[in-house]
Amino acid sequence: MKKKIILSLTIIVFIVVISLILGLFLKKDNKNNDFTTIKVSEVTHSVFYTPFYVAIENGYFKDEGINIDLMLVSGSDNVAASVLSNDTEVGLAGPESATYVYLGKEKDYLQVFAGLTKRDGQFIISRNSKDFKWTDLIGKEILIGRSTGMPGLSFLRALENEGIDKSKVKINESVEFAELSGAFIGGEGDYVNLFEPLASKLEQNKNGYVVTSVGAYSDDFPYTAFYARKSYIQKNKDLLKKFSNAIAKGITYTLNNDGNEIAKIIQKQFSDTSLDDLSVMINRYKEADVWLDNPFVEEKFFNTLTDLLKENGLIKEKVNYKDLVNNMYE
Repeated sequence: MKKKIILSLTIIVFIVVISLILGLFLKKDNKNNDFTTIKVSEVTHSVFYTPFYVAIENGYFKDEGINIDLMLVSGSDNVAASVLSNDTEVGLAGPESATYVYLGKEKDYLQVFAGLTKRDGQFIISRNSKDFKWTDLIGKEILIGRSTGMPGLSFLRALENEGIDKSKVKINESVEFAELSGAFIGGEGDYVNLFEPLASKLEQNKNGYVVTSVGAYSDDFPYTAFYARKSYIQKNKDLLKKFSNAIAKGITYTLNNDGNEIAKIIQKQFSDTSLDDLSVMINRYKEADVWLDNPFVEEKFFNTLTDLLKENGLIKEKVNYKDLVNNMYE
């Protein structure tokens, strides 16, 4: 009799424990179901986008009920294609790609709803010397990627601002964006433009020297922004306002903290980079003042962008700010 009672109690305890475990699992599962997943395609995975990664790692998106599914899609044209094909809902790239789509008469075109960076995040890498003057580029070959993308356009504007005739520089536009580092290491070019962490990695491996920031010599405009299909924005305004709020928090944290603290937050995004190296890269971007103060894209910045596109013969007409920009951050 005693054994039967013990056996019965054991079974009851077992059932209670299993019930508790199942209850916790279901509660956790229901909690996860409360999140809305947004698939984001980014043009490159760079320390240049630090505020975005801070928003992810500090839980700012989670606070807004959003789960970010991040995908690397190299090339701004490919990012635009991923959004247009509905492979992703949001693209993080230069807004020039959204401009091209709009002028291509796409009915459900792309609209910018939040900004992230206000100037170029590239650094010029020299093969032979740390000393650099912009006139050193005359007669030399520099790899810049496609001239129709923001990196190439910004570099051309920097040349103009520094009084350098671009015809006197051997500008190589034939190497794909994702292949720039490898091409330079392989012997192509005297200089190359790269984002972090690639710029520092080349320097650390003694493949070149980081000599200057391109953004410090170019103009301010919405260099990198978040965009989505017009229809998606119309249907998900509240969601994208929350998305933009998370970005705003990420920007604020980044601007108000030093590189060491920020590096600890985002190291998960750059697991093959040491904290010290990551801190140097972040501070390098802070010194170049590349980030917007908040995600709101101002009309004057947007007009600078369209002027740049028009001056380089990439668009024939200016685009109306209100057509292409639909700010979700207020």
